Formats: sequence, C-alpha cells, structure tokens
Amino acid sequence: MLRDKTTAPDVFRRHLQETSILLFAEASKNFGTAPIEVETPLASCAGAVLARPIVLVPILRAGLGMLDGILRIAPDAGIGHIGLYRDAETLRPVSYFDRLPVNIAAAEVLVLDPMLATGHSACEAASILKAQGARQIQFLCLITCPPGIKQFHGAHPDVPIVTAAIDPELNGKGYIVPGLGDAGDRYFGTG
Repeated sequence: MLRDKTTAPDVFRRHLQETSILLFAEASKNFGTAPIEVETPLASCAGAVLARPIVLVPILRAGLGMLDGILRIAPDAGIGHIGLYRDAETLRPVSYFDRLPVNIAAAEVLVLDPMLATGHSACEAASILKAQGARQIQFLCLITCPPGIKQFHGAHPDVPIVTAAIDPELNGKGYIVPGLGDAGDRYFGTG
C-alpha cells in the first residue's frame, strides 16, 4: 500500500504510521532498562522501566508522518524537530530549523525520516544531534538503499539504521528506485 502510487493520502498516512510502530519496536530492543519493584493486587514482583527517556526527532517534513504512530506507543516521549530540505541542484541538505529537548544527551534519540536516499540529510541530522550532545542515536526509515547506507555509515558508523526495506538504487534525481516517491508529498497530499 505504501509503494502503490494510487494509494490515497489517508490510507498512505495510516500505513506509514503503522509501519513506524513496527520500526520503533525493533529500535526499542536496544533500550536499557532499570529494575523496579511493582506491587500487584496479590504480591510484589520485579519489573523494569526504561533507563533513559525517549526523544523522537522527525526530519521536517516527511518525518512528521512517522511521529503519530510512534507516539501511540510512547506517548511520554520528548519531541524535537530538525528542518532540512534537499537542494534540487546539488542534492545536498540545507538546514533551516532545529529545536531539541534539553535532555537530548541523556535520551534514547530516534531520528525519523521515511526515506534514506543519498544519506546527506540523515548525516546532517545526526551531526546536529551530536553537536547538541546526543549520544544514543538510531535512524528509523521505511526504505533505504546501498548508496544511502554507505554515505550515512561513512559519516556516522556509531548510529544504527532501522529500516523496513533496502531498495537497489537511486535515480539521477536522488530518489530511491523502486521506492515509493516523495513520502512527504504523499503523506500531506501535496504531490
């Protein structure tokens, strides 16, 4: 449904949010926990809580499409925003906005962007986060490709990529092929 070009924006939104929940579940496998004691109605028992807070950082604008699904599972997560757009000529990111929670250094930080294509925007986002003190970062995306993975891990080998699919290539305009087109346009119904 996400790849089908005839999928209506409302259906695309729902499937993007649901797939994002699955990506979050995979990413959360690496989260540390701290032990706690819980009182049940019958007795006490051992339990666990997350050792670090969660911060979700969508790359504007397409990353916003992943946010609502994950917030259903982690409603107390902090939210930051990084605004980047890709210059049509150079295919390089241009930063225009970032606003991050103050506890970014102590958090499990998940960068959200449906596509990891050239890898330049993802690299810029990870660099912005590290400059603000983030240490535990994962990048969540629906689809990536070998050139994007190579670019991203070349710059940030310490940041895991959690993805649903790896497509074979990029076209001359920097889009993943077969991909799903422009995820932001499809999510917001602007393309």
